Amino acid sequence: MAKTPQNDVSTQPSTGWDVYLRLLSYVRGHWPMFILSFAGFVLYAGSQTAAAKWLEAFIDAVESGNLDQRLWLALAILLIFFVRGLGTLLGNYGFSYVARAVVSRLRCQMFDHLLVLPCSFYQQHTSSELLSKLTYNVEQVTGAATDALKTAVREGLTVLGLFGYMLYLNWKLTLLFVVVAPLIGGVVALASKRLRRLSHGIQNSVGDISASASEAIKGYQVVRVFGGTEAERSRFNKASERNRRQFMKMVVTQSITTPIIQMLVAAVVALLTFIAMSPTLVASMTTGQFIAFISAASLMAKPIRQLTEINSTVQKGIAAAESFFQLFDEEPERNTGSATLKDAKGRVEFRDVSFTYPNSESEALKQVSFQIEPGETVALVGRSGSGKSTLAGLLPRFYDVQQGQILLDDRPLSDYTLESLRNQIALVNQHVVLFEGTIAENIAYGSLSGASEDATRAAADAAMVTEFTERLPEGLNTLIGENGLLLSGGQRQRIAIARAILKDAPLLILDEATSALDTESERFIQTALEHVIQDRSTLVIAHRLSTIERADRILVMEQGVVVEQGSHAELIAQDGSYARLYNMQFNQD
Repeated sequence: MAKTPQNDVSTQPSTGWDVYLRLLSYVRGHWPMFILSFAGFVLYAGSQTAAAKWLEAFIDAVESGNLDQRLWLALAILLIFFVRGLGTLLGNYGFSYVARAVVSRLRCQMFDHLLVLPCSFYQQHTSSELLSKLTYNVEQVTGAATDALKTAVREGLTVLGLFGYMLYLNWKLTLLFVVVAPLIGGVVALASKRLRRLSHGIQNSVGDISASASEAIKGYQVVRVFGGTEAERSRFNKASERNRRQFMKMVVTQSITTPIIQMLVAAVVALLTFIAMSPTLVASMTTGQFIAFISAASLMAKPIRQLTEINSTVQKGIAAAESFFQLFDEEPERNTGSATLKDAKGRVEFRDVSFTYPNSESEALKQVSFQIEPGETVALVGRSGSGKSTLAGLLPRFYDVQQGQILLDDRPLSDYTLESLRNQIALVNQHVVLFEGTIAENIAYGSLSGASEDATRAAADAAMVTEFTERLPEGLNTLIGENGLLLSGGQRQRIAIARAILKDAPLLILDEATSALDTESERFIQTALEHVIQDRSTLVIAHRLSTIERADRILVMEQGVVVEQGSHAELIAQDGSYARLYNMQFNQD
C-alpha cells in the first residue's frame, strides 16, 4: 500500500491559530523563494517610506530656495519607482510560486490519502463533496497560506516603515496610533468568528451545487424520461441561492468591518492634524517635516485597511483547512500485515465470520463458515440483501472481519500486506468501472499495463471483447469515453472480464459478472469463464442460477446466514430454498 504523506501535525487542530500554523507548515519547503519575495516587499515598503522622505526634501528645498537640487530630486523619483517596481515583481512572483506549489502539494496529498482510505469512508461521503474539497476548498486554503501572507508582509512592512519614519519625525504624535490599535484588534476579532462560520456555509453550499449538478448530468436520461427537469432545476437553484445568500452575508460583514477600521484610522489622522498644527509643534518642525509627517500618516490608511481585509481571506482559508485536515486525519486502511504473499495456492476458509457495517445495527453476516479448496468454484446465491456481496468484499479486505477469521493458505488475511494479498485476487464487479482511455488500456490497467499486446489481445479474445471491437475503426485502441460511455452494458462487462483474465490471479471473484450480457453473449462468456476458472479458486455471486449449475459447491444465503450448501443436483434434491429459487426462475424463463 502506498504511504500517505503525513503533515508535521498529526492531531486534529482545535483552534483557528492551530489550523493556520499547520497550514503554514506547507510553505516550509519553499524558504528560498519565500525569502526572495520577502526581500522584494522590503524594497517595496522602503520605497513608500522613501517617497515620504522625498516629499520632505522637496518642500524644504523649495522653501529654502535650493533649486540646484532639482536634478537629484528628479532622479530620486525615478529611483524610488524603479525600486518599487522591482520589489513588486520579486514579491509577487515569489509568493505566486509558493502559492501554486502549496496548491499542488495539498491536492496531491489529498488524492494520495483518498487512495488509501477505507471503504467505510466512501460510504459516508459523496464524490461531489470530495471533489469540492479537492477543487474549491484548496483554493481557499491557498489564499490563507500565501495570498493573505503576501498582503500581510507587503503592507505590514509598509506600515512599519512609515511608522518608524513618523517616530523619527515626532515620536509623541506617533504614539497616538498605538492608542487605536486595541480598538482595531477588537473589531477584527469580532468579525473573524462570523467570517469563519459563513465560510463553512459557503463551502457546504458549493458541495451541494456540485452534487446537484453531477447527479443531474450523469442521470440526464432518467431526468428527462421521468419528467425530473423541473425538480432538478429547483434543487440546483436552491443550492445556488443558498450559496449566494451565504456569500452576501460575508460581503456585508466585510463591508461593515472595513469602514469601521478606516474611520478609526481617519480619526487618529484627523487628531494628528489638529494637534500637529498647534503653534508649538509647528515651530519645532520644518515645513517639509510637517507635511511629510501628515503624508506618512495618510499613507498608512491604505495598508492598514488592506491588512484588516485579509482577515476574511484568512478565515475562509482556516474554514477550508479544517475540512481538509479532517480528511487528512482520517485513518487509512489498516495494513498491519507483514507477510508477503506470492503464488497463493488458493485455499480459503471462513471461520465463524460475522460482520456489521459501520453505523448499522443489524448484522450483515452471522457466523458464516465454509471452505474453498484450491481450484474449486463456490457459488453464492440468495435474495438481495442476503450478504453475498458483503462476504465477497471481505476476501480482498475492503472491510476487516469483526468476529471470526478468514484464512488464505491456512493463514489469517490480516497477516498479509494488503498489496500482496490483492495481487493474488482478480475481481469482476456487477457495476463495472472503466477509465477514460482506450479499450486496450482498460484491459491492461494498473499493474497490468506492462502486459504485451499479444497477451492483451488473448484476454480480449477469451472474453469476447474482440467480437465487437473488430467492428470499430480503431479496434482495441478505440477511445471509450468517461466510464465507457460509448459502450453498451454488455460490452463494458466483457472488458472487465478480460481484465480479470489478463491478471491470471489464483483467486477470482465474480460478482454478477454476466448480469449485463445478452443471452448469446452470456453463452460465449460462460464458455470463456469455464476456461478461466480452471486451476484457480473462484467465488461466484450469481442472480441467474442457470449460470452456476456447474459450480463445485453452491451456498444459499438468507439474512447473512448460510442455510444450505451442496452441488446443484444435491440442492435440487433437498427441495429447499435453492430449489424454490431455481424453480421460480425456471418458470419465469
